[in-house]
Amino acid sequence: MTDTITLTGIIATDPRALVTQTGLSITSFRLASTQRRYDRVKGEWVDGETNWYTVTAFRHLADNVLASLRKGQRVVVTGRVRIRSWESGERSGMTVEVDADAIGHDLVWGRSTFERRVVSASADGQGTTSSAVAGDADPATTRDQSGTASETPGEGGGAHDVTADGGDWGAPAAAGADEVPAPF
Repeated sequence: MTDTITLTGIIATDPRALVTQTGLSITSFRLASTQRRYDRVKGEWVDGETNWYTVTAFRHLADNVLASLRKGQRVVVTGRVRIRSWESGERSGMTVEVDADAIGHDLVWGRSTFERRVVSASADGQGTTSSAVAGDADPATTRDQSGTASETPGEGGGAHDVTADGGDWGAPAAAGADEVPAPF
């Protein structure tokens, strides 16, 4: 039986990476997750106890975590949970570990930008990674240096205009700096 858990919290340590002798990438960090609740008597939000987790990512996820996440950022983690006992001298305790299946920024607290990871085979048979090439960019999600959506010539300049070729009909329309799409 596999116990799957989804957590939200703050990365409490800098992600640490290592590569095993067999070439397996591993990245781990500590996650602090504090439940908040509304105290009706006090009329304010109060923090509950903080739960601590060791989150470990493997392979491509490990590489992407190392390149994308930093201490202090809020994240969402889904993975398999393991509870382990430990002893050190006269001290002992329990630790909760999560082998991550997916990790991402918690967008309730801010914005994030996605960059597709492209793997291509090289002459020696080893895969090399790079960012998506310019021709692969989706105009609906391409941003310029300032972070605003860039417009494709001939679209009429409107943030919600439909391109003549249909574009990527499944992608959301890029919102202008003054527009924030309604969540519902």
